[in-house]
This record gives sequence, C-alpha cells and structure tokens, in this order.
Amino acid sequence: MEPRKVNIHDVIDRDRIGRAQYVALGLCALLMLFDGFNTQTISYIVPVLAKEWHLPKSILGTIFSAAFVGLLMGNFGISPLANRFGPKKMTVLSTAIFGLFTVLTVFVTNAPQLIVLRLLTGIGLGAAAPCAIGLTSEFSPKRTRATFVLLIYVGYSLGFTVAGFCCGAMIPSVGWTGPLWVGGLGPIALSLVLIPFLPESPSYLARRRSHDDLLKTARRLFPKFTLPNDTVLTSNEDDTSDTHIKGLFSPHLRIGTFLLWGVFIINLAEFYFLQSWLPTVLHSLSYSAELVVWATAVSTIGGMAAGLAMGPLMDRIGPYRILSVLYLFGGISMLAISVALGAAHWLLVFTVFCCGFCVSGGQKGVVALSSIFYPAGLRATGVAWAYGVGRLGGAGGTYLAGVLYAANWAPDAIFRVAAAPAVIAAICVGFMGLRYGSTKSLPSSVVARDA
Repeated sequence: MEPRKVNIHDVIDRDRIGRAQYVALGLCALLMLFDGFNTQTISYIVPVLAKEWHLPKSILGTIFSAAFVGLLMGNFGISPLANRFGPKKMTVLSTAIFGLFTVLTVFVTNAPQLIVLRLLTGIGLGAAAPCAIGLTSEFSPKRTRATFVLLIYVGYSLGFTVAGFCCGAMIPSVGWTGPLWVGGLGPIALSLVLIPFLPESPSYLARRRSHDDLLKTARRLFPKFTLPNDTVLTSNEDDTSDTHIKGLFSPHLRIGTFLLWGVFIINLAEFYFLQSWLPTVLHSLSYSAELVVWATAVSTIGGMAAGLAMGPLMDRIGPYRILSVLYLFGGISMLAISVALGAAHWLLVFTVFCCGFCVSGGQKGVVALSSIFYPAGLRATGVAWAYGVGRLGGAGGTYLAGVLYAANWAPDAIFRVAAAPAVIAAICVGFMGLRYGSTKSLPSSVVARDA
C-alpha cells in the first residue's frame, strides 16, 4: 500500500509560527538591510573620491552604472544557480560575495579598480535579495506571507537610511573607507551566521529527493513535529513543475508574468525618478538645502511606513485590491506634488510623504505579490527576473525624466506626466486580480502540466 503523504507546506500553513521561522525572518531582514546599505553607500562616497582623486565628471556615471550592471547580472543569473545548488547556499554565497568585494573596495587607488569592484559587488547584491525573499515566503504561512516579505523589505529601506547616517558620521572622521568596512565586514559575518541558522528550501530538498533532510528541516521549524508511521513527508514541489525560467511563461502564468513585469518597470521608474530627480527639482526652485534633505528623507520614511502597514492588509483583504488602490493614490499624490511646488513647505513635505508611501510602499508590495503569485519552486526565479526587467525600465524612466528636464519642461509638468504610469500600474494589478485573485498563487502541479 502506498504510504500516506504529509505536505510540509500544509504543516507550515497550519501550525503556529515557531522560533526558527522568526530567526530566519530576522536574518533575511538583516541581509536586506546590508543590501540596501551597500547599494546606497556609494552615492555618498563617490563625491568624496571625485574630489580626492580629481576625477572627471564623465567617469562618475560609469562608476554608478557598474553596480547597476552587476545588479542586473545577479538578478538574471541567480535562477539556474539557485535551482541547482539550493536557495540557501546561494543566499550565503551571494552575501559573502558582496561583503568581500566591498571590503576589497577599501584598497582601490583608481577609478578602473573601483568600477570593477562595484560591478562584482553588484552581482552579489542582485543575487542575494531574490533568494532571501524566496526563502522568507517559503517559510511563511499563507496567512502572513505578505506581511513577512514586506517586513524584510523594510530592512532594505532602513539600509538606505542607515547608510546616510553612517556616511555622515564616519566620512568626516575616518574617511571614505569607514562605511565600506561596515558594509563589507557586516555581510561577511552575517554569511557565517546564515550557515547554521537559515534552513534550506523545503521545495528544493523535495526536488532533490532529500527526504531525510526535508524531515530535519520540518523538525527544525517545528521541534514537536512527528511523522506518523506509514507516512512520508513531501512538498508541493515533489511532482514538479518546471522551476526554470520557462516556467514563468506557462499558459497559466504568462499573462501574470508580463503584467508583473509591467508593474515592476513602472514602479521602479517612479521610484528612481522620485529618489534621483526630486532633490534636483527642489534645488532648481531655490528651496533651502534643509528642506530638500527633509523632503527626500520623508519619501523613504513613507515607504517604510507603508511596508509596515500594508502587509497585514494584503494578507487580510488581498494583495490585488490593496496594491491597485495604492498605485491609484500614487498617481494622485504625483499630481498633488505638482500643485504643492511653490505652496507652503509643510504641504510639499506632506505630499512627498504620501508619494513615498505609495511609490516606495508599492515597490515593497509588488515584491510581496510576486512571492505570493508564483509557486514555491519559481519564487526566486520570478522575483529575480521581475527585478531585473524592472530595473531596466527604471533606468529608462530616469533617463526620460532627464530628457524632459533638459528640454526645460516645468517641474510641475514633469510630475503631472509621472502620474499617468502609476494609474497604468493600478490597472495592471487590477487585471491580475480579476484573473488570479481567487487563487492568489498557483499550485505547482498546474505549472508542471502547462510547462
């Protein structure tokens, strides 16, 4: 008689959240914090190096672009490696990689060396985040999955903020190498902690037919878990599923994949526009430096507030409804900024906060949506490719804003133009809700049958 099967994902969904899950959540949040810290630190270091090394302005863009290219390589390249070696191993390796190359950046003496090391650091950064998000979603019960993913993504935004304070405190006292030591040694130490405390993906273990390791993972997550006689522990990936890139384009997933990519492109374009061009626009309108700093900071604070607030709402009400409304209000807040330019300072800061809540919060929300939408074996792949495609679009959006600014468009007109894509994103998510809202995510067997 064939033994009865017990699905580990059913156990995760049914049982209370245990200590091991909270530890994994905290470690992934810390990883995302270092990811955000390393991504942002270079923005504060390059101006110092430009002055110290007498760098021409023409090479500064290449330095910034090197990390961006590395991020894309990490996003697009991590999928086959995670499928072959396991998400945990790749999470540990990619964290160690971006930590190691950040430490090596301390010893650079010229721009070409800096460019190469930023490229290599970017590869690690681009690979680490999707793996961490995929593992977090897999260890999270369905009832709190969006909340957990959003919580670790708040760590990424917090890393941006911490980078600003750290660089502001350390660069004047110890020089530009100080933040790099923090951003390098921290991830290296974290990678050593991840080895014993971060469990491997149950879906990966099931695909590898590592049933003993799968049972160890279950008992690690739930110490009181016992497997009855004549039963075998499985995962919903046992019969799997194409876990490679082409699985994203199976008949049941392809429309959702393209819609998600469209939302990522729009959201990252809006995010980069807000982060990159808002300070420039406000300076051009002769606002004080203090107000420019406050306005830029509150957009990030708004995104972190959204990350904390939206998770429970997405889990309770549904991700599609919440994100559609959020993007709609994002478009309205962009219009509000166009009106607030030249108005009372408090009104401008308030509208920027609202815009950051919707745009930066929307980015966290769409990452959570992608982790809910794809089955376990495709989560790291789906998130990584959505990130990569979105970053390409985001770069294009930032470039378009620069073209409009160079063509002497009025700042309020640029913000009015930026409102339209947010509404399009709301429509895309709404259409996904109509098509997929009743299932939230698709079982692996569906992907297996269609791939």
